Amino acid sequence: MTAFRLLLALLTLFIAAPALADPADIAAASRGVVRVVLIESDGQVARLVGHGTGFAVGPNLVVTNAHVVEDLRGNSALVAGVVPPEGRGGFPARIVAFSPGNDLALLEVGNGARLPALSLFPGAVTDGEEVAAVGYPGNVDLAQGLGMDEMVSPQAAVKTRGYVSAGRTSRQYDTILHTAPIGAGNSGGPLLDACGRVIGVNSFGTISDNGTDSSFYFAISMRELASFLKQAGVSAHLSALPCTSIADLDRADATRAAGDQARMAAEAQARLAAKEKKAESARREAELAVLSERDNGMALAALLLVGALAAGGYAFLSAQRAHQRHLKIAGGAAGVLLLGAILVWLLRPGLDSIDERAKDILAEPAPESSASAEPVADAATNGAGKMICVLDPQRSRVTVSDITDVPLDWRADGCVNGRTQYGLAQDGWSRVLVPNGEDTISVTHYDPASRSYTVERFLMGLEAMEQARGERAKITVPACGSGEAMARQFGAAQQTIKALLPAEPNERMRYSCQAAP
Repeated sequence: MTAFRLLLALLTLFIAAPALADPADIAAASRGVVRVVLIESDGQVARLVGHGTGFAVGPNLVVTNAHVVEDLRGNSALVAGVVPPEGRGGFPARIVAFSPGNDLALLEVGNGARLPALSLFPGAVTDGEEVAAVGYPGNVDLAQGLGMDEMVSPQAAVKTRGYVSAGRTSRQYDTILHTAPIGAGNSGGPLLDACGRVIGVNSFGTISDNGTDSSFYFAISMRELASFLKQAGVSAHLSALPCTSIADLDRADATRAAGDQARMAAEAQARLAAKEKKAESARREAELAVLSERDNGMALAALLLVGALAAGGYAFLSAQRAHQRHLKIAGGAAGVLLLGAILVWLLRPGLDSIDERAKDILAEPAPESSASAEPVADAATNGAGKMICVLDPQRSRVTVSDITDVPLDWRADGCVNGRTQYGLAQDGWSRVLVPNGEDTISVTHYDPASRSYTVERFLMGLEAMEQARGERAKITVPACGSGEAMARQFGAAQQTIKALLPAEPNERMRYSCQAAP
């Protein structure tokens, strides 16, 4: 037995140190972690001769260690199989790529297997970073007293936690040194980051001076794995965004909302102050106008009165001189001027008209540019129309999904892209998607007021998915344009599925939507 194999044989499971990796993400990733078994059969009797761990990088493709399956090569009496953590049994598998130089192998799984593929993180691993190892350590099986039938039956994988340690590598190939305990049987299992993304493939551990295991382990690095998969022609899913928790996003959203509220309050205060200033200015303007008109009226009345008195005096002289024609003219003029003076005096604006005059000034329309009218017309559409929605990475958590722009044609009645009706409930417009082909539930939301499109994905277990599919079968989905009453009824019906979901999603993708060009 080589020294390398001796290391593998002596691996023992240690108690995991506390870590802050998200348990929901580690559990979700574990759905795609399988037990790899080697079975020898003479046609009548079968026996388990070895086992390890692997993880799915495609619906029917599993990565494991080369040393886990090397006995298959050249031995027709041995067959390989993979046993997922959930379901009714295992699937046959065959080697399609084998690289002993960096201890990697790729298995193709038969019988129509559809395994949930894990995402790979292509970025740099940080010293001290929290990590989790997932697999099937043999000493746990031994402690439980599992027989062959149980070893080839679906069982949950064992999860341990630790940290990247110093970044030292082995001499054989590029590796990650870490402290997440593994044992014999973990070989080929994934080393995960806090978001449940693969950062390495667990391979072997260290031996202390006295010949016992010590708490340091090596995982084949992503550099080696990426090169291996590329040579095998496999395009695994990559996720390179920073690992941000849903709690972090919620805190950031709360901070942002508080900032928005403070900004809106400040803007409202500024608008109120501007309104008060404008009202004060309008009243001052009205007051000056009224006082000016009153002064002008009084002056005009005084002039008319003086004219009336002069005409009256001339009429009196004309009467003394018996000039009847001049008397009539002067008397008439005096009467008209006196009447005018009285009318001007009575019609001058009163001080009580200042407030009404100020209201009239405030009611005068302000000049608007064509640019300022545009948002008003746009808001009138209530967030409807053809749009392109672009991911906001600062407000998103993406671990397994592809990042692409989302075309969205929204109608005010909740019809999307002319074929998908959204439900209306207290949390707004949403649609719950429970597919048959994958163990993932997606809840999509659209807020017409902010033109914000949100996708939350929940990576579910098999039992939970079957329960959700059962609830989905009870719901009648209305056709587009069925009316608000049907949209509300549909929204209420979807709550039965939402009630089955975990408190937090595994992914949250927020998109900002703009009118399509």
